Amino acid sequence: QVQLVESGGGLVQPGGSLRLSCAASGRIVSINAMGWYRQAPAKERELVATITEGGSTNIVDSVKGRFTISRDNAENSVYLQMNSLKPEDTAAYYCYADVAYYSDPTYYQPSGDFWGQGTQVTVSS
Repeated sequence: QVQLVESGGGLVQPGGSLRLSCAASGRIVSINAMGWYRQAPAKERELVATITEGGSTNIVDSVKGRFTISRDNAENSVYLQMNSLKPEDTAAYYCYADVAYYSDPTYYQPSGDFWGQGTQVTVSS
């Protein structure tokens, strides 16, 4: 149906930067909202940032001023630019999309939640 594939994670020193990318593919009609969540070991998954189809963004206070979310509607992609990274940013980062799609060639679904497989970000010296 719809697949999300993330890339761009890795190991970075405190104060460094990383850019995460996520591309959606499949029987997509449009993508209503996209975003990034993260989950650190022994913690619940938490929202990092979201962006609507029109470009309105919501960024949580803990990363505001350091992280920027953007998207390319033509490429069905969302990006997370992470600057001034801190050890507490270490987590698995998951891409999310609310997608209007066809579950089969004739059955239209106006909204469905899809997740990527996750990409690890480790901030350590």
